[in-house]
Amino acid sequence: MYASLSWIAALLGQTLDPQEAARRLTLAGATVDAVEPIHQQLGDVVVGVVERVEQHPDADRLSLCRVVAGGEPVEVVCGAPNVRPGATYPYAAPGATLPGGLTLERRKIRGVVSNGMLCSAKELGLGTDQAGLMEVFTDAAPGTPFLQVMPVADTRLLVDVTPNRPDLLSQRGIARELAAAYGLTLRLPEFPGAAARAPRRAGAEGTVAGVDVRIEDPAGCPRYIAAVIRGVKVGPSPAWLEARLRTVGARPINNVVDATNYVLHEINQPMHAFDLATLRSGALVIRRARAGERLVTLDGEERALTTEMTMICDGEGPIAVAGVMGGANSEVSERTTDVLLECAYFDPARVRVARTTLKMSTDASYRFERGTDQLALAQSVRRAVELILAVAGGQEPEAALDLWPTPQAPRTVFLRPSRVGHLLGIDVPRAEIEQLLAAVGFTAAPKDERLAVQVPGWRPDVTREVDLIEEVARLRGYEHFPTERRPFRPTAVPSAPSEATAAQARRLLTGRGLHEARTLPLGAPGGPEAPAVLNPLSSEEGHLRTGLIPGLVRSVEYNWSLRQRDVRLFEIGRVFRACGTDRAPEETIRVAAVLTGARTPPHWSDAGRAPDLDLWDAKAMFEEAARAVGPVGAHLESVKGGWVLRDAAGAVRGRAGPLEADCPPWAAGIVGFEFDLDDAPRAAVRHRGQPATPTAERDVALVLPVEVRAADVERVMRAAGGARLESLQVFDEYRGEGLAGRSVAWRLVFRDPERTLRDADVDHAVETILVALRSELGVERRET
Repeated sequence: MYASLSWIAALLGQTLDPQEAARRLTLAGATVDAVEPIHQQLGDVVVGVVERVEQHPDADRLSLCRVVAGGEPVEVVCGAPNVRPGATYPYAAPGATLPGGLTLERRKIRGVVSNGMLCSAKELGLGTDQAGLMEVFTDAAPGTPFLQVMPVADTRLLVDVTPNRPDLLSQRGIARELAAAYGLTLRLPEFPGAAARAPRRAGAEGTVAGVDVRIEDPAGCPRYIAAVIRGVKVGPSPAWLEARLRTVGARPINNVVDATNYVLHEINQPMHAFDLATLRSGALVIRRARAGERLVTLDGEERALTTEMTMICDGEGPIAVAGVMGGANSEVSERTTDVLLECAYFDPARVRVARTTLKMSTDASYRFERGTDQLALAQSVRRAVELILAVAGGQEPEAALDLWPTPQAPRTVFLRPSRVGHLLGIDVPRAEIEQLLAAVGFTAAPKDERLAVQVPGWRPDVTREVDLIEEVARLRGYEHFPTERRPFRPTAVPSAPSEATAAQARRLLTGRGLHEARTLPLGAPGGPEAPAVLNPLSSEEGHLRTGLIPGLVRSVEYNWSLRQRDVRLFEIGRVFRACGTDRAPEETIRVAAVLTGARTPPHWSDAGRAPDLDLWDAKAMFEEAARAVGPVGAHLESVKGGWVLRDAAGAVRGRAGPLEADCPPWAAGIVGFEFDLDDAPRAAVRHRGQPATPTAERDVALVLPVEVRAADVERVMRAAGGARLESLQVFDEYRGEGLAGRSVAWRLVFRDPERTLRDADVDHAVETILVALRSELGVERRET
């Protein structure tokens, strides 16, 4: 979308710096991709009047012209077929530089000296036509600077307009955003001449200037305005109008068509002008196309129509594809004297269907597809009528006919100022909210504790409260928000317990140096419990996963393929279990981790390489994670090849141990664990002050029978040691001859928070522990 800064300056009444305007538009959400100066190399060109045209004495296709351009008449050799005496053309004298860097000189052409040249539109960079000279229709004196007569020198902004902001597809839409950014007032300039009449409202049919107009497809065309202008004189547009259109990339055609294109680019309302004399049977009908109908459009192509298209028809057949392109059979030409002007709202989906079916895109269809302002059609048609009267003459015999079977009221959305602060994280006063919204056309009125905000018709994207909050943030300026936001919740509903537990597990495992992975929940068949996917992409992804470990192992193997030896990954995700054909699969959230490679990063002190992670590293991490986020009351139990996690009821809720993988010879083995995430509430972590009393330590070596686990010994010691047993830790294990089992040594740490323990107190506590171990587990103290 091209935005002309000279056009915008006329709407705002103030000239803007191009770079600053581009910056402010971008910050407001309308990204400016480029700032392009255009037609600023025409300062050497003036307007010249051709006094006389003679045949070149030595060339059949060249003319010798006498040109007046502000001084003495000069002779210019010209090869254009349309040069004629009395006409005014752009003239470049010797020494002038044209676009592209061409500097003119006095030179002989077939024996005759040519003093400069008369220019075509292409030579000036104003079009593609180079077959003839560009005629300038002006009363300015010869020698007047061309840019003064036709102010095409401009700077335009290339704006990247997103599909949800059709209002930015016009100069007024861009000017509205800049007016809000600069604190200026937007005003459409008036055209000289009489003001157009206000359209008169009707239902689905009516008559205007003897033409019967009827809507038979209200779904495709909810509103249609027809205005008739008689006595127009079709011809070239005035220089200012052509200049406006050229700055935004449009090609001038004639004053009537240019007027409709001007309104399209100015206020984003596509229009179409029909030659009233070509309408058959004095009727205009908006209906669906009928099977077999065809239409030759303005581009000369014959189009096959479908019944899904909305058509503009006269009494005998189609004359335009609604919202896309008019037909050649009703085109405005130099012979046209009476015009029927169409201003309508067409359904975006219907226009999109027609455009894609016909494989054509126009400025009109591009805008209708995104949504135009249905509520402002009356103002738009008056704007177009006034411009046509100003540039083509004629008169409006009666008020335009406004067919609107089902009138629409402006949309109202309620906004809570408290919600604005809640969502944005900063307090925005109610008065500021009203001021910001009013700057871009919204109307806000107090309604209890809320604001009733009336949404303008040019903003079809604003339908919810959150859309208005986004507008407040955008207009206030994202750059004015603090760089650090305070924590906030977008809703008063608390997080699901499983989410809080998952976040705790994530913090714990990332703190241990693991990276979180996200693997696909699909895989190969994993047994009868794996639910089958109804429409799998492949046989390798035909079932839902029953565990997280396989996906993590595949990730480790992929890392190995890239020669990455040290890998630590974890995943928190859902696993599935089939529950029969008549029930949905059962879902469980689990935590899994896999470890392989060195225990610590390489260091010169390691004498080559740090030791690799092993099964005990996995057990330690498994135990820590299960205690933090696993089933409440669960404990680890040693089994062949690893450990299982059992809950209070004895059910297995997790496993840890070595894992099978396609391990290259240079890689270490892979270990891991997986267990169910439990969202049951846990006791809150409370701060405990620094102890004021010292500890007392005792080392105890115990002889454990083969069947007794160290975990059972620790359980009994903690129960018998009471509150004074602060901690215990294994520091040695011995197996050898003379022992019926193994010897395990513990360090017991005692403390009383109220007083310093005496040796007698500690010895009594140790003896109590030994008695409990002897009676419950048959464990004796090892004699030295």
